Amino acid sequence: MSSVSSSPAQPPLRPRLVAEFVGTAFLLAAVVGSGIMAETLSEDVGLQLLQNALATAGVLTALILALAAASGAHFNPAVTIADFLMGGMSARTAGAYVATQCAGGIVGVIAANLMFDLPAIEWSTKDRSAGHLVFAEGIATLGLLLVIYGVVRSGRPTLAAFSVGGYIAGAYYFTSSTSFANPAVTIARTFSDTFAGIEPTSAPAFVVAQLVAVLVGVAVIRTIYPQAAPSTDGSATS
Repeated sequence: MSSVSSSPAQPPLRPRLVAEFVGTAFLLAAVVGSGIMAETLSEDVGLQLLQNALATAGVLTALILALAAASGAHFNPAVTIADFLMGGMSARTAGAYVATQCAGGIVGVIAANLMFDLPAIEWSTKDRSAGHLVFAEGIATLGLLLVIYGVVRSGRPTLAAFSVGGYIAGAYYFTSSTSFANPAVTIARTFSDTFAGIEPTSAPAFVVAQLVAVLVGVAVIRTIYPQAAPSTDGSATS
């Protein structure tokens, strides 16, 4: 979700897709699994959200550190599409990334459900269709892209994992939607009727808001950082 590098020495596509699949699956297992555990440990909704936020941010940071060198650690179609729009990858590669992320996210949610002895697939009944929640998703996604590309384009890609983890932990609280900020996460969370779930009918509006935020984010990033900064290994970042 963070390195977003267009170094000419990228690994072959297959290991990159495996990294994106595994990383997104573990991310969703963390999001949904920690939500289920939080509901089990406490009846206080505020404490449940804190537990969910900290677990998600911690796992996400670790996954970026582990897999950024393999695939860029996007784990998020919004990040991948932004990278494509800024010339960081081809349409074919971006499409493969997005499909892999969505599949990995669904597998991660199924794994979380099974770990807690729930049905593998249980459609969420949590309504998140309110307009202010949809607007919050646009803000959450825009902020995430600004953090990622701001860190990378300013020449500090090694800080991306911690910056993204910190942003997500904070965005759970400053956005009314609790910051999905990720179309793959949004789709996958429809598969679990638990604390982190979202009703399938609410998901399309979230995804649209996230994609609109990508377009706005790319324009803002190109304005703030018109030139990509060299990375620490001397290669250009997208």
